[in-house]
Amino acid sequence: MIKYLDFEKPVAELDAKIDEMKAMAAKGDAVSIGEDIARLESKSEQSLRAIYTALTPWQKTLVARHQNRPHFSDYCAGLITDFTVMAGDRGFGDDEAIIGGLGRFEGQPVCIMGQEKGSSTETRLKHNFGMAKPEGYRKSIRLMELADRFGLPVICFVDTPGAFPGIEAEERGQAEAIARSTEACLALGTPNVSVVIGEGGSGGAVAIATANRVLMLEHAVYSVISPEGAASILWRDATRAQDAATGMKITAQDLLRFGVIDRIISEPSGGAHRAPAEAITRTGHAISSALGELAGLSPDQIREQRAEKFLAIGRRLP
Repeated sequence: MIKYLDFEKPVAELDAKIDEMKAMAAKGDAVSIGEDIARLESKSEQSLRAIYTALTPWQKTLVARHQNRPHFSDYCAGLITDFTVMAGDRGFGDDEAIIGGLGRFEGQPVCIMGQEKGSSTETRLKHNFGMAKPEGYRKSIRLMELADRFGLPVICFVDTPGAFPGIEAEERGQAEAIARSTEACLALGTPNVSVVIGEGGSGGAVAIATANRVLMLEHAVYSVISPEGAASILWRDATRAQDAATGMKITAQDLLRFGVIDRIISEPSGGAHRAPAEAITRTGHAISSALGELAGLSPDQIREQRAEKFLAIGRRLP
């Protein structure tokens, strides 16, 4: 069952009416209401399309956080075959906020990793809501070094509010782990593609998003801090998150314009949470295209292209 967001109220009302009419038809309480149902369904679709064509940055943030939006595990199951999980950082332990391993993408051996938020109370706690600790980033470093050794492309899925801010994470070197994971991304001699599928939060996202190609779903967000966090710092008032979201330029459309990302992946009407399978398929096509653009480049050319990409950010302003 779809959970409607506040700004989707007109669609929710129409869909409720459609469900009511379908229930009546199923019980035989109505003679012929097929045309009425079809008319309402068309009106609901038009209303949904109109709403999603004009989403504000804050509304996009809410869509990016939607509980029914497909997560890393969904993309992995839909796009990767022969997936073998590789756990642990060989230093402290395993962090299930980041899942990674080896598998095949369109038959090609790859290294894949991503932040997993979880889809229920139990799994959200298990994966710490996608907020990795140092051992999570050290696991990603281990996987990237393994991929580099065997010449495997690296595919990363970004979906995190940010790195875990707890005291124990700081005690174990959170900042250093994030920095070294970012460094490992830059040092890769194999192509790497990162996709922001939901929230791309701060250094927690950059640690695995420093790639040759950075893709982003149409209604995902990517920023140095959450809108609530920015509002708390700027105005001492978290309720001004909507203002912060607008000023921070966190949408895929803004980030493409600034050269922070390379491509926007269009979502099904009403967001990825309404048609997860279609969103996953579209993402797979985009990843395939990105890897194809990098095929045939030498390790030095791969590193040079990646370095030039990130050094150019901020230089080619619109």
